[in-house]
Amino acid sequence: MITTSSYRIAFPGTADALWNYEPCAGPGPVAVRPPEFEIEGQAVTMALRDLRPVCGVRTLANGVSEHRWRGTCCADAGLGLELVFRCADASPVVRFAYTLHAAAPRRLTRAGGRDRLVYFGVDLAALPCRTEIRLSEFDESVHSFRLTEREVRDTAFANGLAVMGPLLAAGDGRRTLLAAYEHGSTSPDAFVQFRLAANGAVRVEAVKGNYWHGRALGPDRPFETLWCEAAMVAGGLDELAAAYREFVLKHLSCNRASRQPYIFYNTWAFQERNKWWHGHAYLDSMNADRILAEIDVAHRMGIEVFVLDTGWYEKTGDWRVSTRRFPDGLRAVRAKLAGYGMKLGLWFSPTQAAVSSRPVADHPGCRMSWDGRLHGPHEVWETEASYNMCLASRYWEGFADELIRLHRELGVVYFKWDAVGQYGCNDAGHWHGDASVPPQERADCYAFEQVRYMVRVVDRLCAACPEAIVDFDITEGGRSVGLAFLSAGKYFLINNGPYFPNLDHPYDWATATVWSNVYVYPGPARARVCRAPLTCDRWLPSVLFLTHYLPDEPARSQWINLASLILGQNGIWGDLLSLSPAGVERFGQTLALYKQVRDDITEAPPVRTGAVGGNPEIHEKVSPRSGRGAVALFASSAGSYTYITEARVARGVWTGEGVTVTFTPDGRARLEASFTAPGATLAFFGVSATGLERPPRPPPPTTPA
Repeated sequence: MITTSSYRIAFPGTADALWNYEPCAGPGPVAVRPPEFEIEGQAVTMALRDLRPVCGVRTLANGVSEHRWRGTCCADAGLGLELVFRCADASPVVRFAYTLHAAAPRRLTRAGGRDRLVYFGVDLAALPCRTEIRLSEFDESVHSFRLTEREVRDTAFANGLAVMGPLLAAGDGRRTLLAAYEHGSTSPDAFVQFRLAANGAVRVEAVKGNYWHGRALGPDRPFETLWCEAAMVAGGLDELAAAYREFVLKHLSCNRASRQPYIFYNTWAFQERNKWWHGHAYLDSMNADRILAEIDVAHRMGIEVFVLDTGWYEKTGDWRVSTRRFPDGLRAVRAKLAGYGMKLGLWFSPTQAAVSSRPVADHPGCRMSWDGRLHGPHEVWETEASYNMCLASRYWEGFADELIRLHRELGVVYFKWDAVGQYGCNDAGHWHGDASVPPQERADCYAFEQVRYMVRVVDRLCAACPEAIVDFDITEGGRSVGLAFLSAGKYFLINNGPYFPNLDHPYDWATATVWSNVYVYPGPARARVCRAPLTCDRWLPSVLFLTHYLPDEPARSQWINLASLILGQNGIWGDLLSLSPAGVERFGQTLALYKQVRDDITEAPPVRTGAVGGNPEIHEKVSPRSGRGAVALFASSAGSYTYITEARVARGVWTGEGVTVTFTPDGRARLEASFTAPGATLAFFGVSATGLERPPRPPPPTTPA
């Protein structure tokens, strides 16, 4: 038995329960059915005998305990299963995965041309309120992925439908159960799903790409499943969401730096502006003079991670600093960042390598191909033409080692990954199916394995560089969005939002002379788009969804963007050198206040009144534990608004323009906010303004900003 303060894991040794999840308080155990595999045409249920621990308990870097058990298949003594459980004593969520072993050579098969693999099953018959939580719906109205909650009705069970998840919750008002799997894709392109049954049973089953027909299994070829999750909490969906959010923040990943609420700056916005507004090339502003000047401003604004976007390198694949753009190899940039205590970040395209690069020379067989034709070469952002490289090949280790080299030689801490679409390779010479496997099956297996190799790269990097942060750009659809990458890194959520074609506006990409993005100007519109995906913050901390807000003046726009970014998305980009001293100071002083309570804001579950863009729209991010945090208020018209916090708040209050705070007898804050025009304002709780000047205020408006 495995015991934590929240639950026990017991092994009843029955065909219907490989193991039981037993809450320490509340109703009885939840039986977790064993996995099922198709081996040489026969379905095998991995009910086990002789189940025993195989090594001591291991404590991981995030404080989680790892337990390993192993048993022999009751139906076939030549098969064994290793069970891995990762348990955090303070969390009700358990992660688990399995490894299938065979004593002699065997093969996994796919009768009927489809995956025949069930990861686990649970019974929801006694839990009638069921909700699917999706992470990967790409909402064209905001050109972004958004988290959604969907009721799963009894008719879906009665008719044997399937839902994608990757989270499924079920409760009865007193308790709520969670089942989840860690993978990723864009809805509705499921690789794994929850299959529903009329009796209330649910099976987490493979759909496609989880393995290929004839995949070898033997003493030196085990089969490792995805990580899955289970939990039960007392209460309803709100209580489960809060517990799961804390699990993702503190216990899902060993790479703890990815959870830190740093303030990030990225150079790309000005690179685009320089192209479309000033008629220059994308890389013209990627030079030492410009970057050094931006670092000075960024420091005064309170930025902590300074990211050079595309163009810092000479060519993809080798990832060496461009000496044409930075003759000293970034030495002056690194020295200035170090002097300010700032971290260096760089842009990468993980699946691209220039024609003359070392990866192409060393591993020509690792280039992506489709039906025998190579991808590329094609130009990458005004640098040498590149091939696409397959992550599900030996290329992945070389790429990981290149990132480790850059950390050791240049001190790079933040790695921004871009342009990683989920599909693209059906080559028979890689690790996602050989020539005996049909091309479409190889393509599906690549798409399935891609995110798993991405996680391997990040984990290899972070083992060598624990302070590393890897950010995966999901600003376009067709990317692997789910829980898998969050077990290693974080997401870069929104670029500039919708393009003209999202709005049914005719746009010719080939001959365009105007910027394809719509939301690139200061004001409330872009900030509304960027706040729309904050629905994720109920289940997944917003600190894991980097989104860049504009620092551009006028002051009213700056307050809208400041009030938005401190809700956890924590990104800034724009033309820093065009800001006035007052505008720079406004950011610097406000972010200095934010930094006093940002850990509290990061841990605080969100409370929102009003829809994004509504009137008013109020976000409360105050830690129930400490009472420290902030309230951000947005109004789309002039008027007066009253708000009382859900949490009891700490003393030490700073308020923005037009806000007064009093306290209720039970310790909550009563905010009275008066707007003379559309805009935003803030209130911080638990801060000290000692040593800080009050951030410059906007002038009284004559017309709405």
